[in-house]
Amino acid sequence: MAEVINFANFSLSNAKKQVPKVADEGEDNQSPMPLSLTTKRFREVDPAAALASARHEFGEHGGVNMSIEASATFTVMEAETMRRLFAGELGPDRDYFIYSRHFNPTVLNLGRQMAALEGTEAAYCTASGMSAITAVLLQLVGAGGHIVASQCLYGGTHALMSRFLVRSCGINTTFVNIDNIDEVRSAIKAGETKVLYVETMSNPTLVVADIPALAAVAREKGVKLVVDNTFTPMVVSPARLGADVVVHSVSKFISGGADVIAGAICGPASLVNSMMDLQEGALMLTGPTMNAKVAFEISERLPHLALRMKEHSTRAMAYATRMKRLGLKVIYPGLPDHPHHSLLSSIGNPEYGYGGMICLDMGTEERANKLMQHLQNVTQFGLIAVSLGYYETLMSCSGSSTSTELPPEERTKTGISPGLIRMSVGYSGTLEQRWAQSEQALALMQQQLKNPNAEG
Repeated sequence: MAEVINFANFSLSNAKKQVPKVADEGEDNQSPMPLSLTTKRFREVDPAAALASARHEFGEHGGVNMSIEASATFTVMEAETMRRLFAGELGPDRDYFIYSRHFNPTVLNLGRQMAALEGTEAAYCTASGMSAITAVLLQLVGAGGHIVASQCLYGGTHALMSRFLVRSCGINTTFVNIDNIDEVRSAIKAGETKVLYVETMSNPTLVVADIPALAAVAREKGVKLVVDNTFTPMVVSPARLGADVVVHSVSKFISGGADVIAGAICGPASLVNSMMDLQEGALMLTGPTMNAKVAFEISERLPHLALRMKEHSTRAMAYATRMKRLGLKVIYPGLPDHPHHSLLSSIGNPEYGYGGMICLDMGTEERANKLMQHLQNVTQFGLIAVSLGYYETLMSCSGSSTSTELPPEERTKTGISPGLIRMSVGYSGTLEQRWAQSEQALALMQQQLKNPNAEG
């Protein structure tokens, strides 16, 4: 197995390659490693400050931006070095690379930034959020294992656990109400359950996970707590609250441009190294490799993620508050009547608000579709589209789109009504401009309800 790599601090370029002296038998063959960006170091630090303290990678010729290492394969100066690379004696921590499915300098640098952001020892970036989730579960659970997961999950994740992993690996999942800690504890099977899996804020119902309480149960039962933090980067830092692994669909808020597909796994260096093992690593052997050009793009966007998340949250709070005053059924953790408002207030990072996602329950799919059509085609408030985290507001009716993988009875059980609109609040235009567009669309809806034959 490859040696442990310090993902947090080592340089990925402009380093002179030197073949280290091989220790005599019985001696330690590894140099002391500097302190990583661990949870302990950043537990009380603003995630933006943690990200800014990560090493800035300069370009090959001194450019202020890092270089893009687009090579698929890497040369060595001596043939013996290749053997040592495959034996795990040399690796990226000493600026040696084999093949970009293993490690790539540009992708590895983005991993260092993601580790700093989430306060973990290490991170590895993948080709999609689903590939990150799948690889983690394959590595931690294994064939015939058991998962306990929240009943409120993204439809693709639910399908992965309830169908694909069962068929392909014999991995079974028990879905539970994570608000009921006793139910969570009871669902964990001694010797079988390997992972407790939740979303910080559930997709699409915006249920907030009590990560400290769930982490305590996971520790008590000897299982790993894996948290999907896609909806709440910067807003919540799960690893600082006790989560063992944090996964992301980087395609969403972190990217912010709706133009790339990417994922990330943030956790202990031992986990990432095991996943990249040449013989048994789920990442190495399934190969969900992030393109170096994509890694560069995302790396350039991370420095302003804090500013974007604050504006997403500010707009979402304003819209949710105003919509509620109009008598609409609004679900938003920032509203005092949300059942998890106090919880998110207590575990969230100060100044980042309550996230950029709102749910608006219109009762029926027909009414939800009409409102979205007005908002897009008449007033230009937002776009009817799946995904989230874009600078324009994105809207979709979850029950007939991103949550269709859940059976109808499961959708009802988890609060996904036929008319539930999931709204990812953007920040383009001014707040008052966009609110006026929203009001106009709502007025058209009211007019149509009073006069079904009216055009609009």
